[in-house]
Amino acid sequence: MAAASEEALDRALVEIADRLRSESEPILAANAEDLDAAADLTGALRDRLRLDPERLAAIEAQVRALAEMPHVPEEGEVREHSGLRVTERRIPIGVVGANYEARPNVTVDVASQLVKSRNAGVLRTGGAALRTSTACVDLAIAPGLEAAGLPRDAIQIVRSADRAAAEALVSIPELVRLVILRGSGPTTAHLADIGARHGTRILAHAEGGGVLYVDRSCDEVRALGLIRESLDRLGVCNRLNLLLVHRDVYEPLVDAVQPLLDDLGVTPSLPPHDHPLGHEWATDAGNEANVTIAPVDGPEEAADVANEVTSGLAASVAGDDADAAALFLDRYRGTGAFWNASTRWLDGFRLLQAPETGINVDRVPGPRGPVTYRDLHLRQWRVVQAAA
Repeated sequence: MAAASEEALDRALVEIADRLRSESEPILAANAEDLDAAADLTGALRDRLRLDPERLAAIEAQVRALAEMPHVPEEGEVREHSGLRVTERRIPIGVVGANYEARPNVTVDVASQLVKSRNAGVLRTGGAALRTSTACVDLAIAPGLEAAGLPRDAIQIVRSADRAAAEALVSIPELVRLVILRGSGPTTAHLADIGARHGTRILAHAEGGGVLYVDRSCDEVRALGLIRESLDRLGVCNRLNLLLVHRDVYEPLVDAVQPLLDDLGVTPSLPPHDHPLGHEWATDAGNEANVTIAPVDGPEEAADVANEVTSGLAASVAGDDADAAALFLDRYRGTGAFWNASTRWLDGFRLLQAPETGINVDRVPGPRGPVTYRDLHLRQWRVVQAAA
């Protein structure tokens, strides 16, 4: 994979997309089996698991779009001094592991990112999506790689739902250099701890929860539109989780938003709260259809609350007052900051036009936000004699 040409990599992606279309019937049949076997899942989790022709076509379109995107240049910064040429090189990581929730689209998203970035991969999905994900690998990804002249087993899937398989994946750094972890906080923390003890590098994408602050300058129509857009799917990390409202308009907005929440089947959690203010509903199985609402005194307090009680995934300010918006945006330290836009924008394909492996919220240098193929490389400094 490291030696593959850009043309071969892009051809492989096109071949994979072609097979997602031609093999759609058995892939959707496998998904139907997964859904039948997962009758005990909540509605939000079943929604994440479900594929239909439209969703599968959207996945295919994303892979085709990825094939058209420019590759990351192998050579970055260049400078010369003392008769030497110093260059920043980008080299593949090698074999990358991924452990993620039961979402079939993530299997294709991660696999396609690894192919585009010249890496190989070992994927492990949640057990509820194992049939669908295996079908995507066996019917589309592996034969697509082979059709482009690349190793068909460069992308592999762990064919076991046993938790021990996930623990094994983070325990073999001599084979799997980096493991991307997605999913619930406790599970990710457990696997990250095992990985740390074995010396495996971990890129964890565990916690989410979008924040929307409605300023007193925001008209009701805009506020309700952003709330609706932010709650179109309840089982995703960038959905509206915490709604903060300027105290001056708190009561009328809560009254206005109740019919909308009723229409969406969402229950507001109002003060006094019997849970932490930043509690993430998307990962609370059976309680996903909730949103926390609280009053604040203004944009600065709203930003402080978002900084202090949430994961720092994304926060948005709604209103017409540019000064208030600037106060909020400049004070918020999270990964994605938005003005009059939904936190659902913090998504790899929507924000960067590339599928993502996940969203990194770590407060350290490196890839932060949606992690795409552009981030899946190692930096190498090369110093050679300058040309005469």
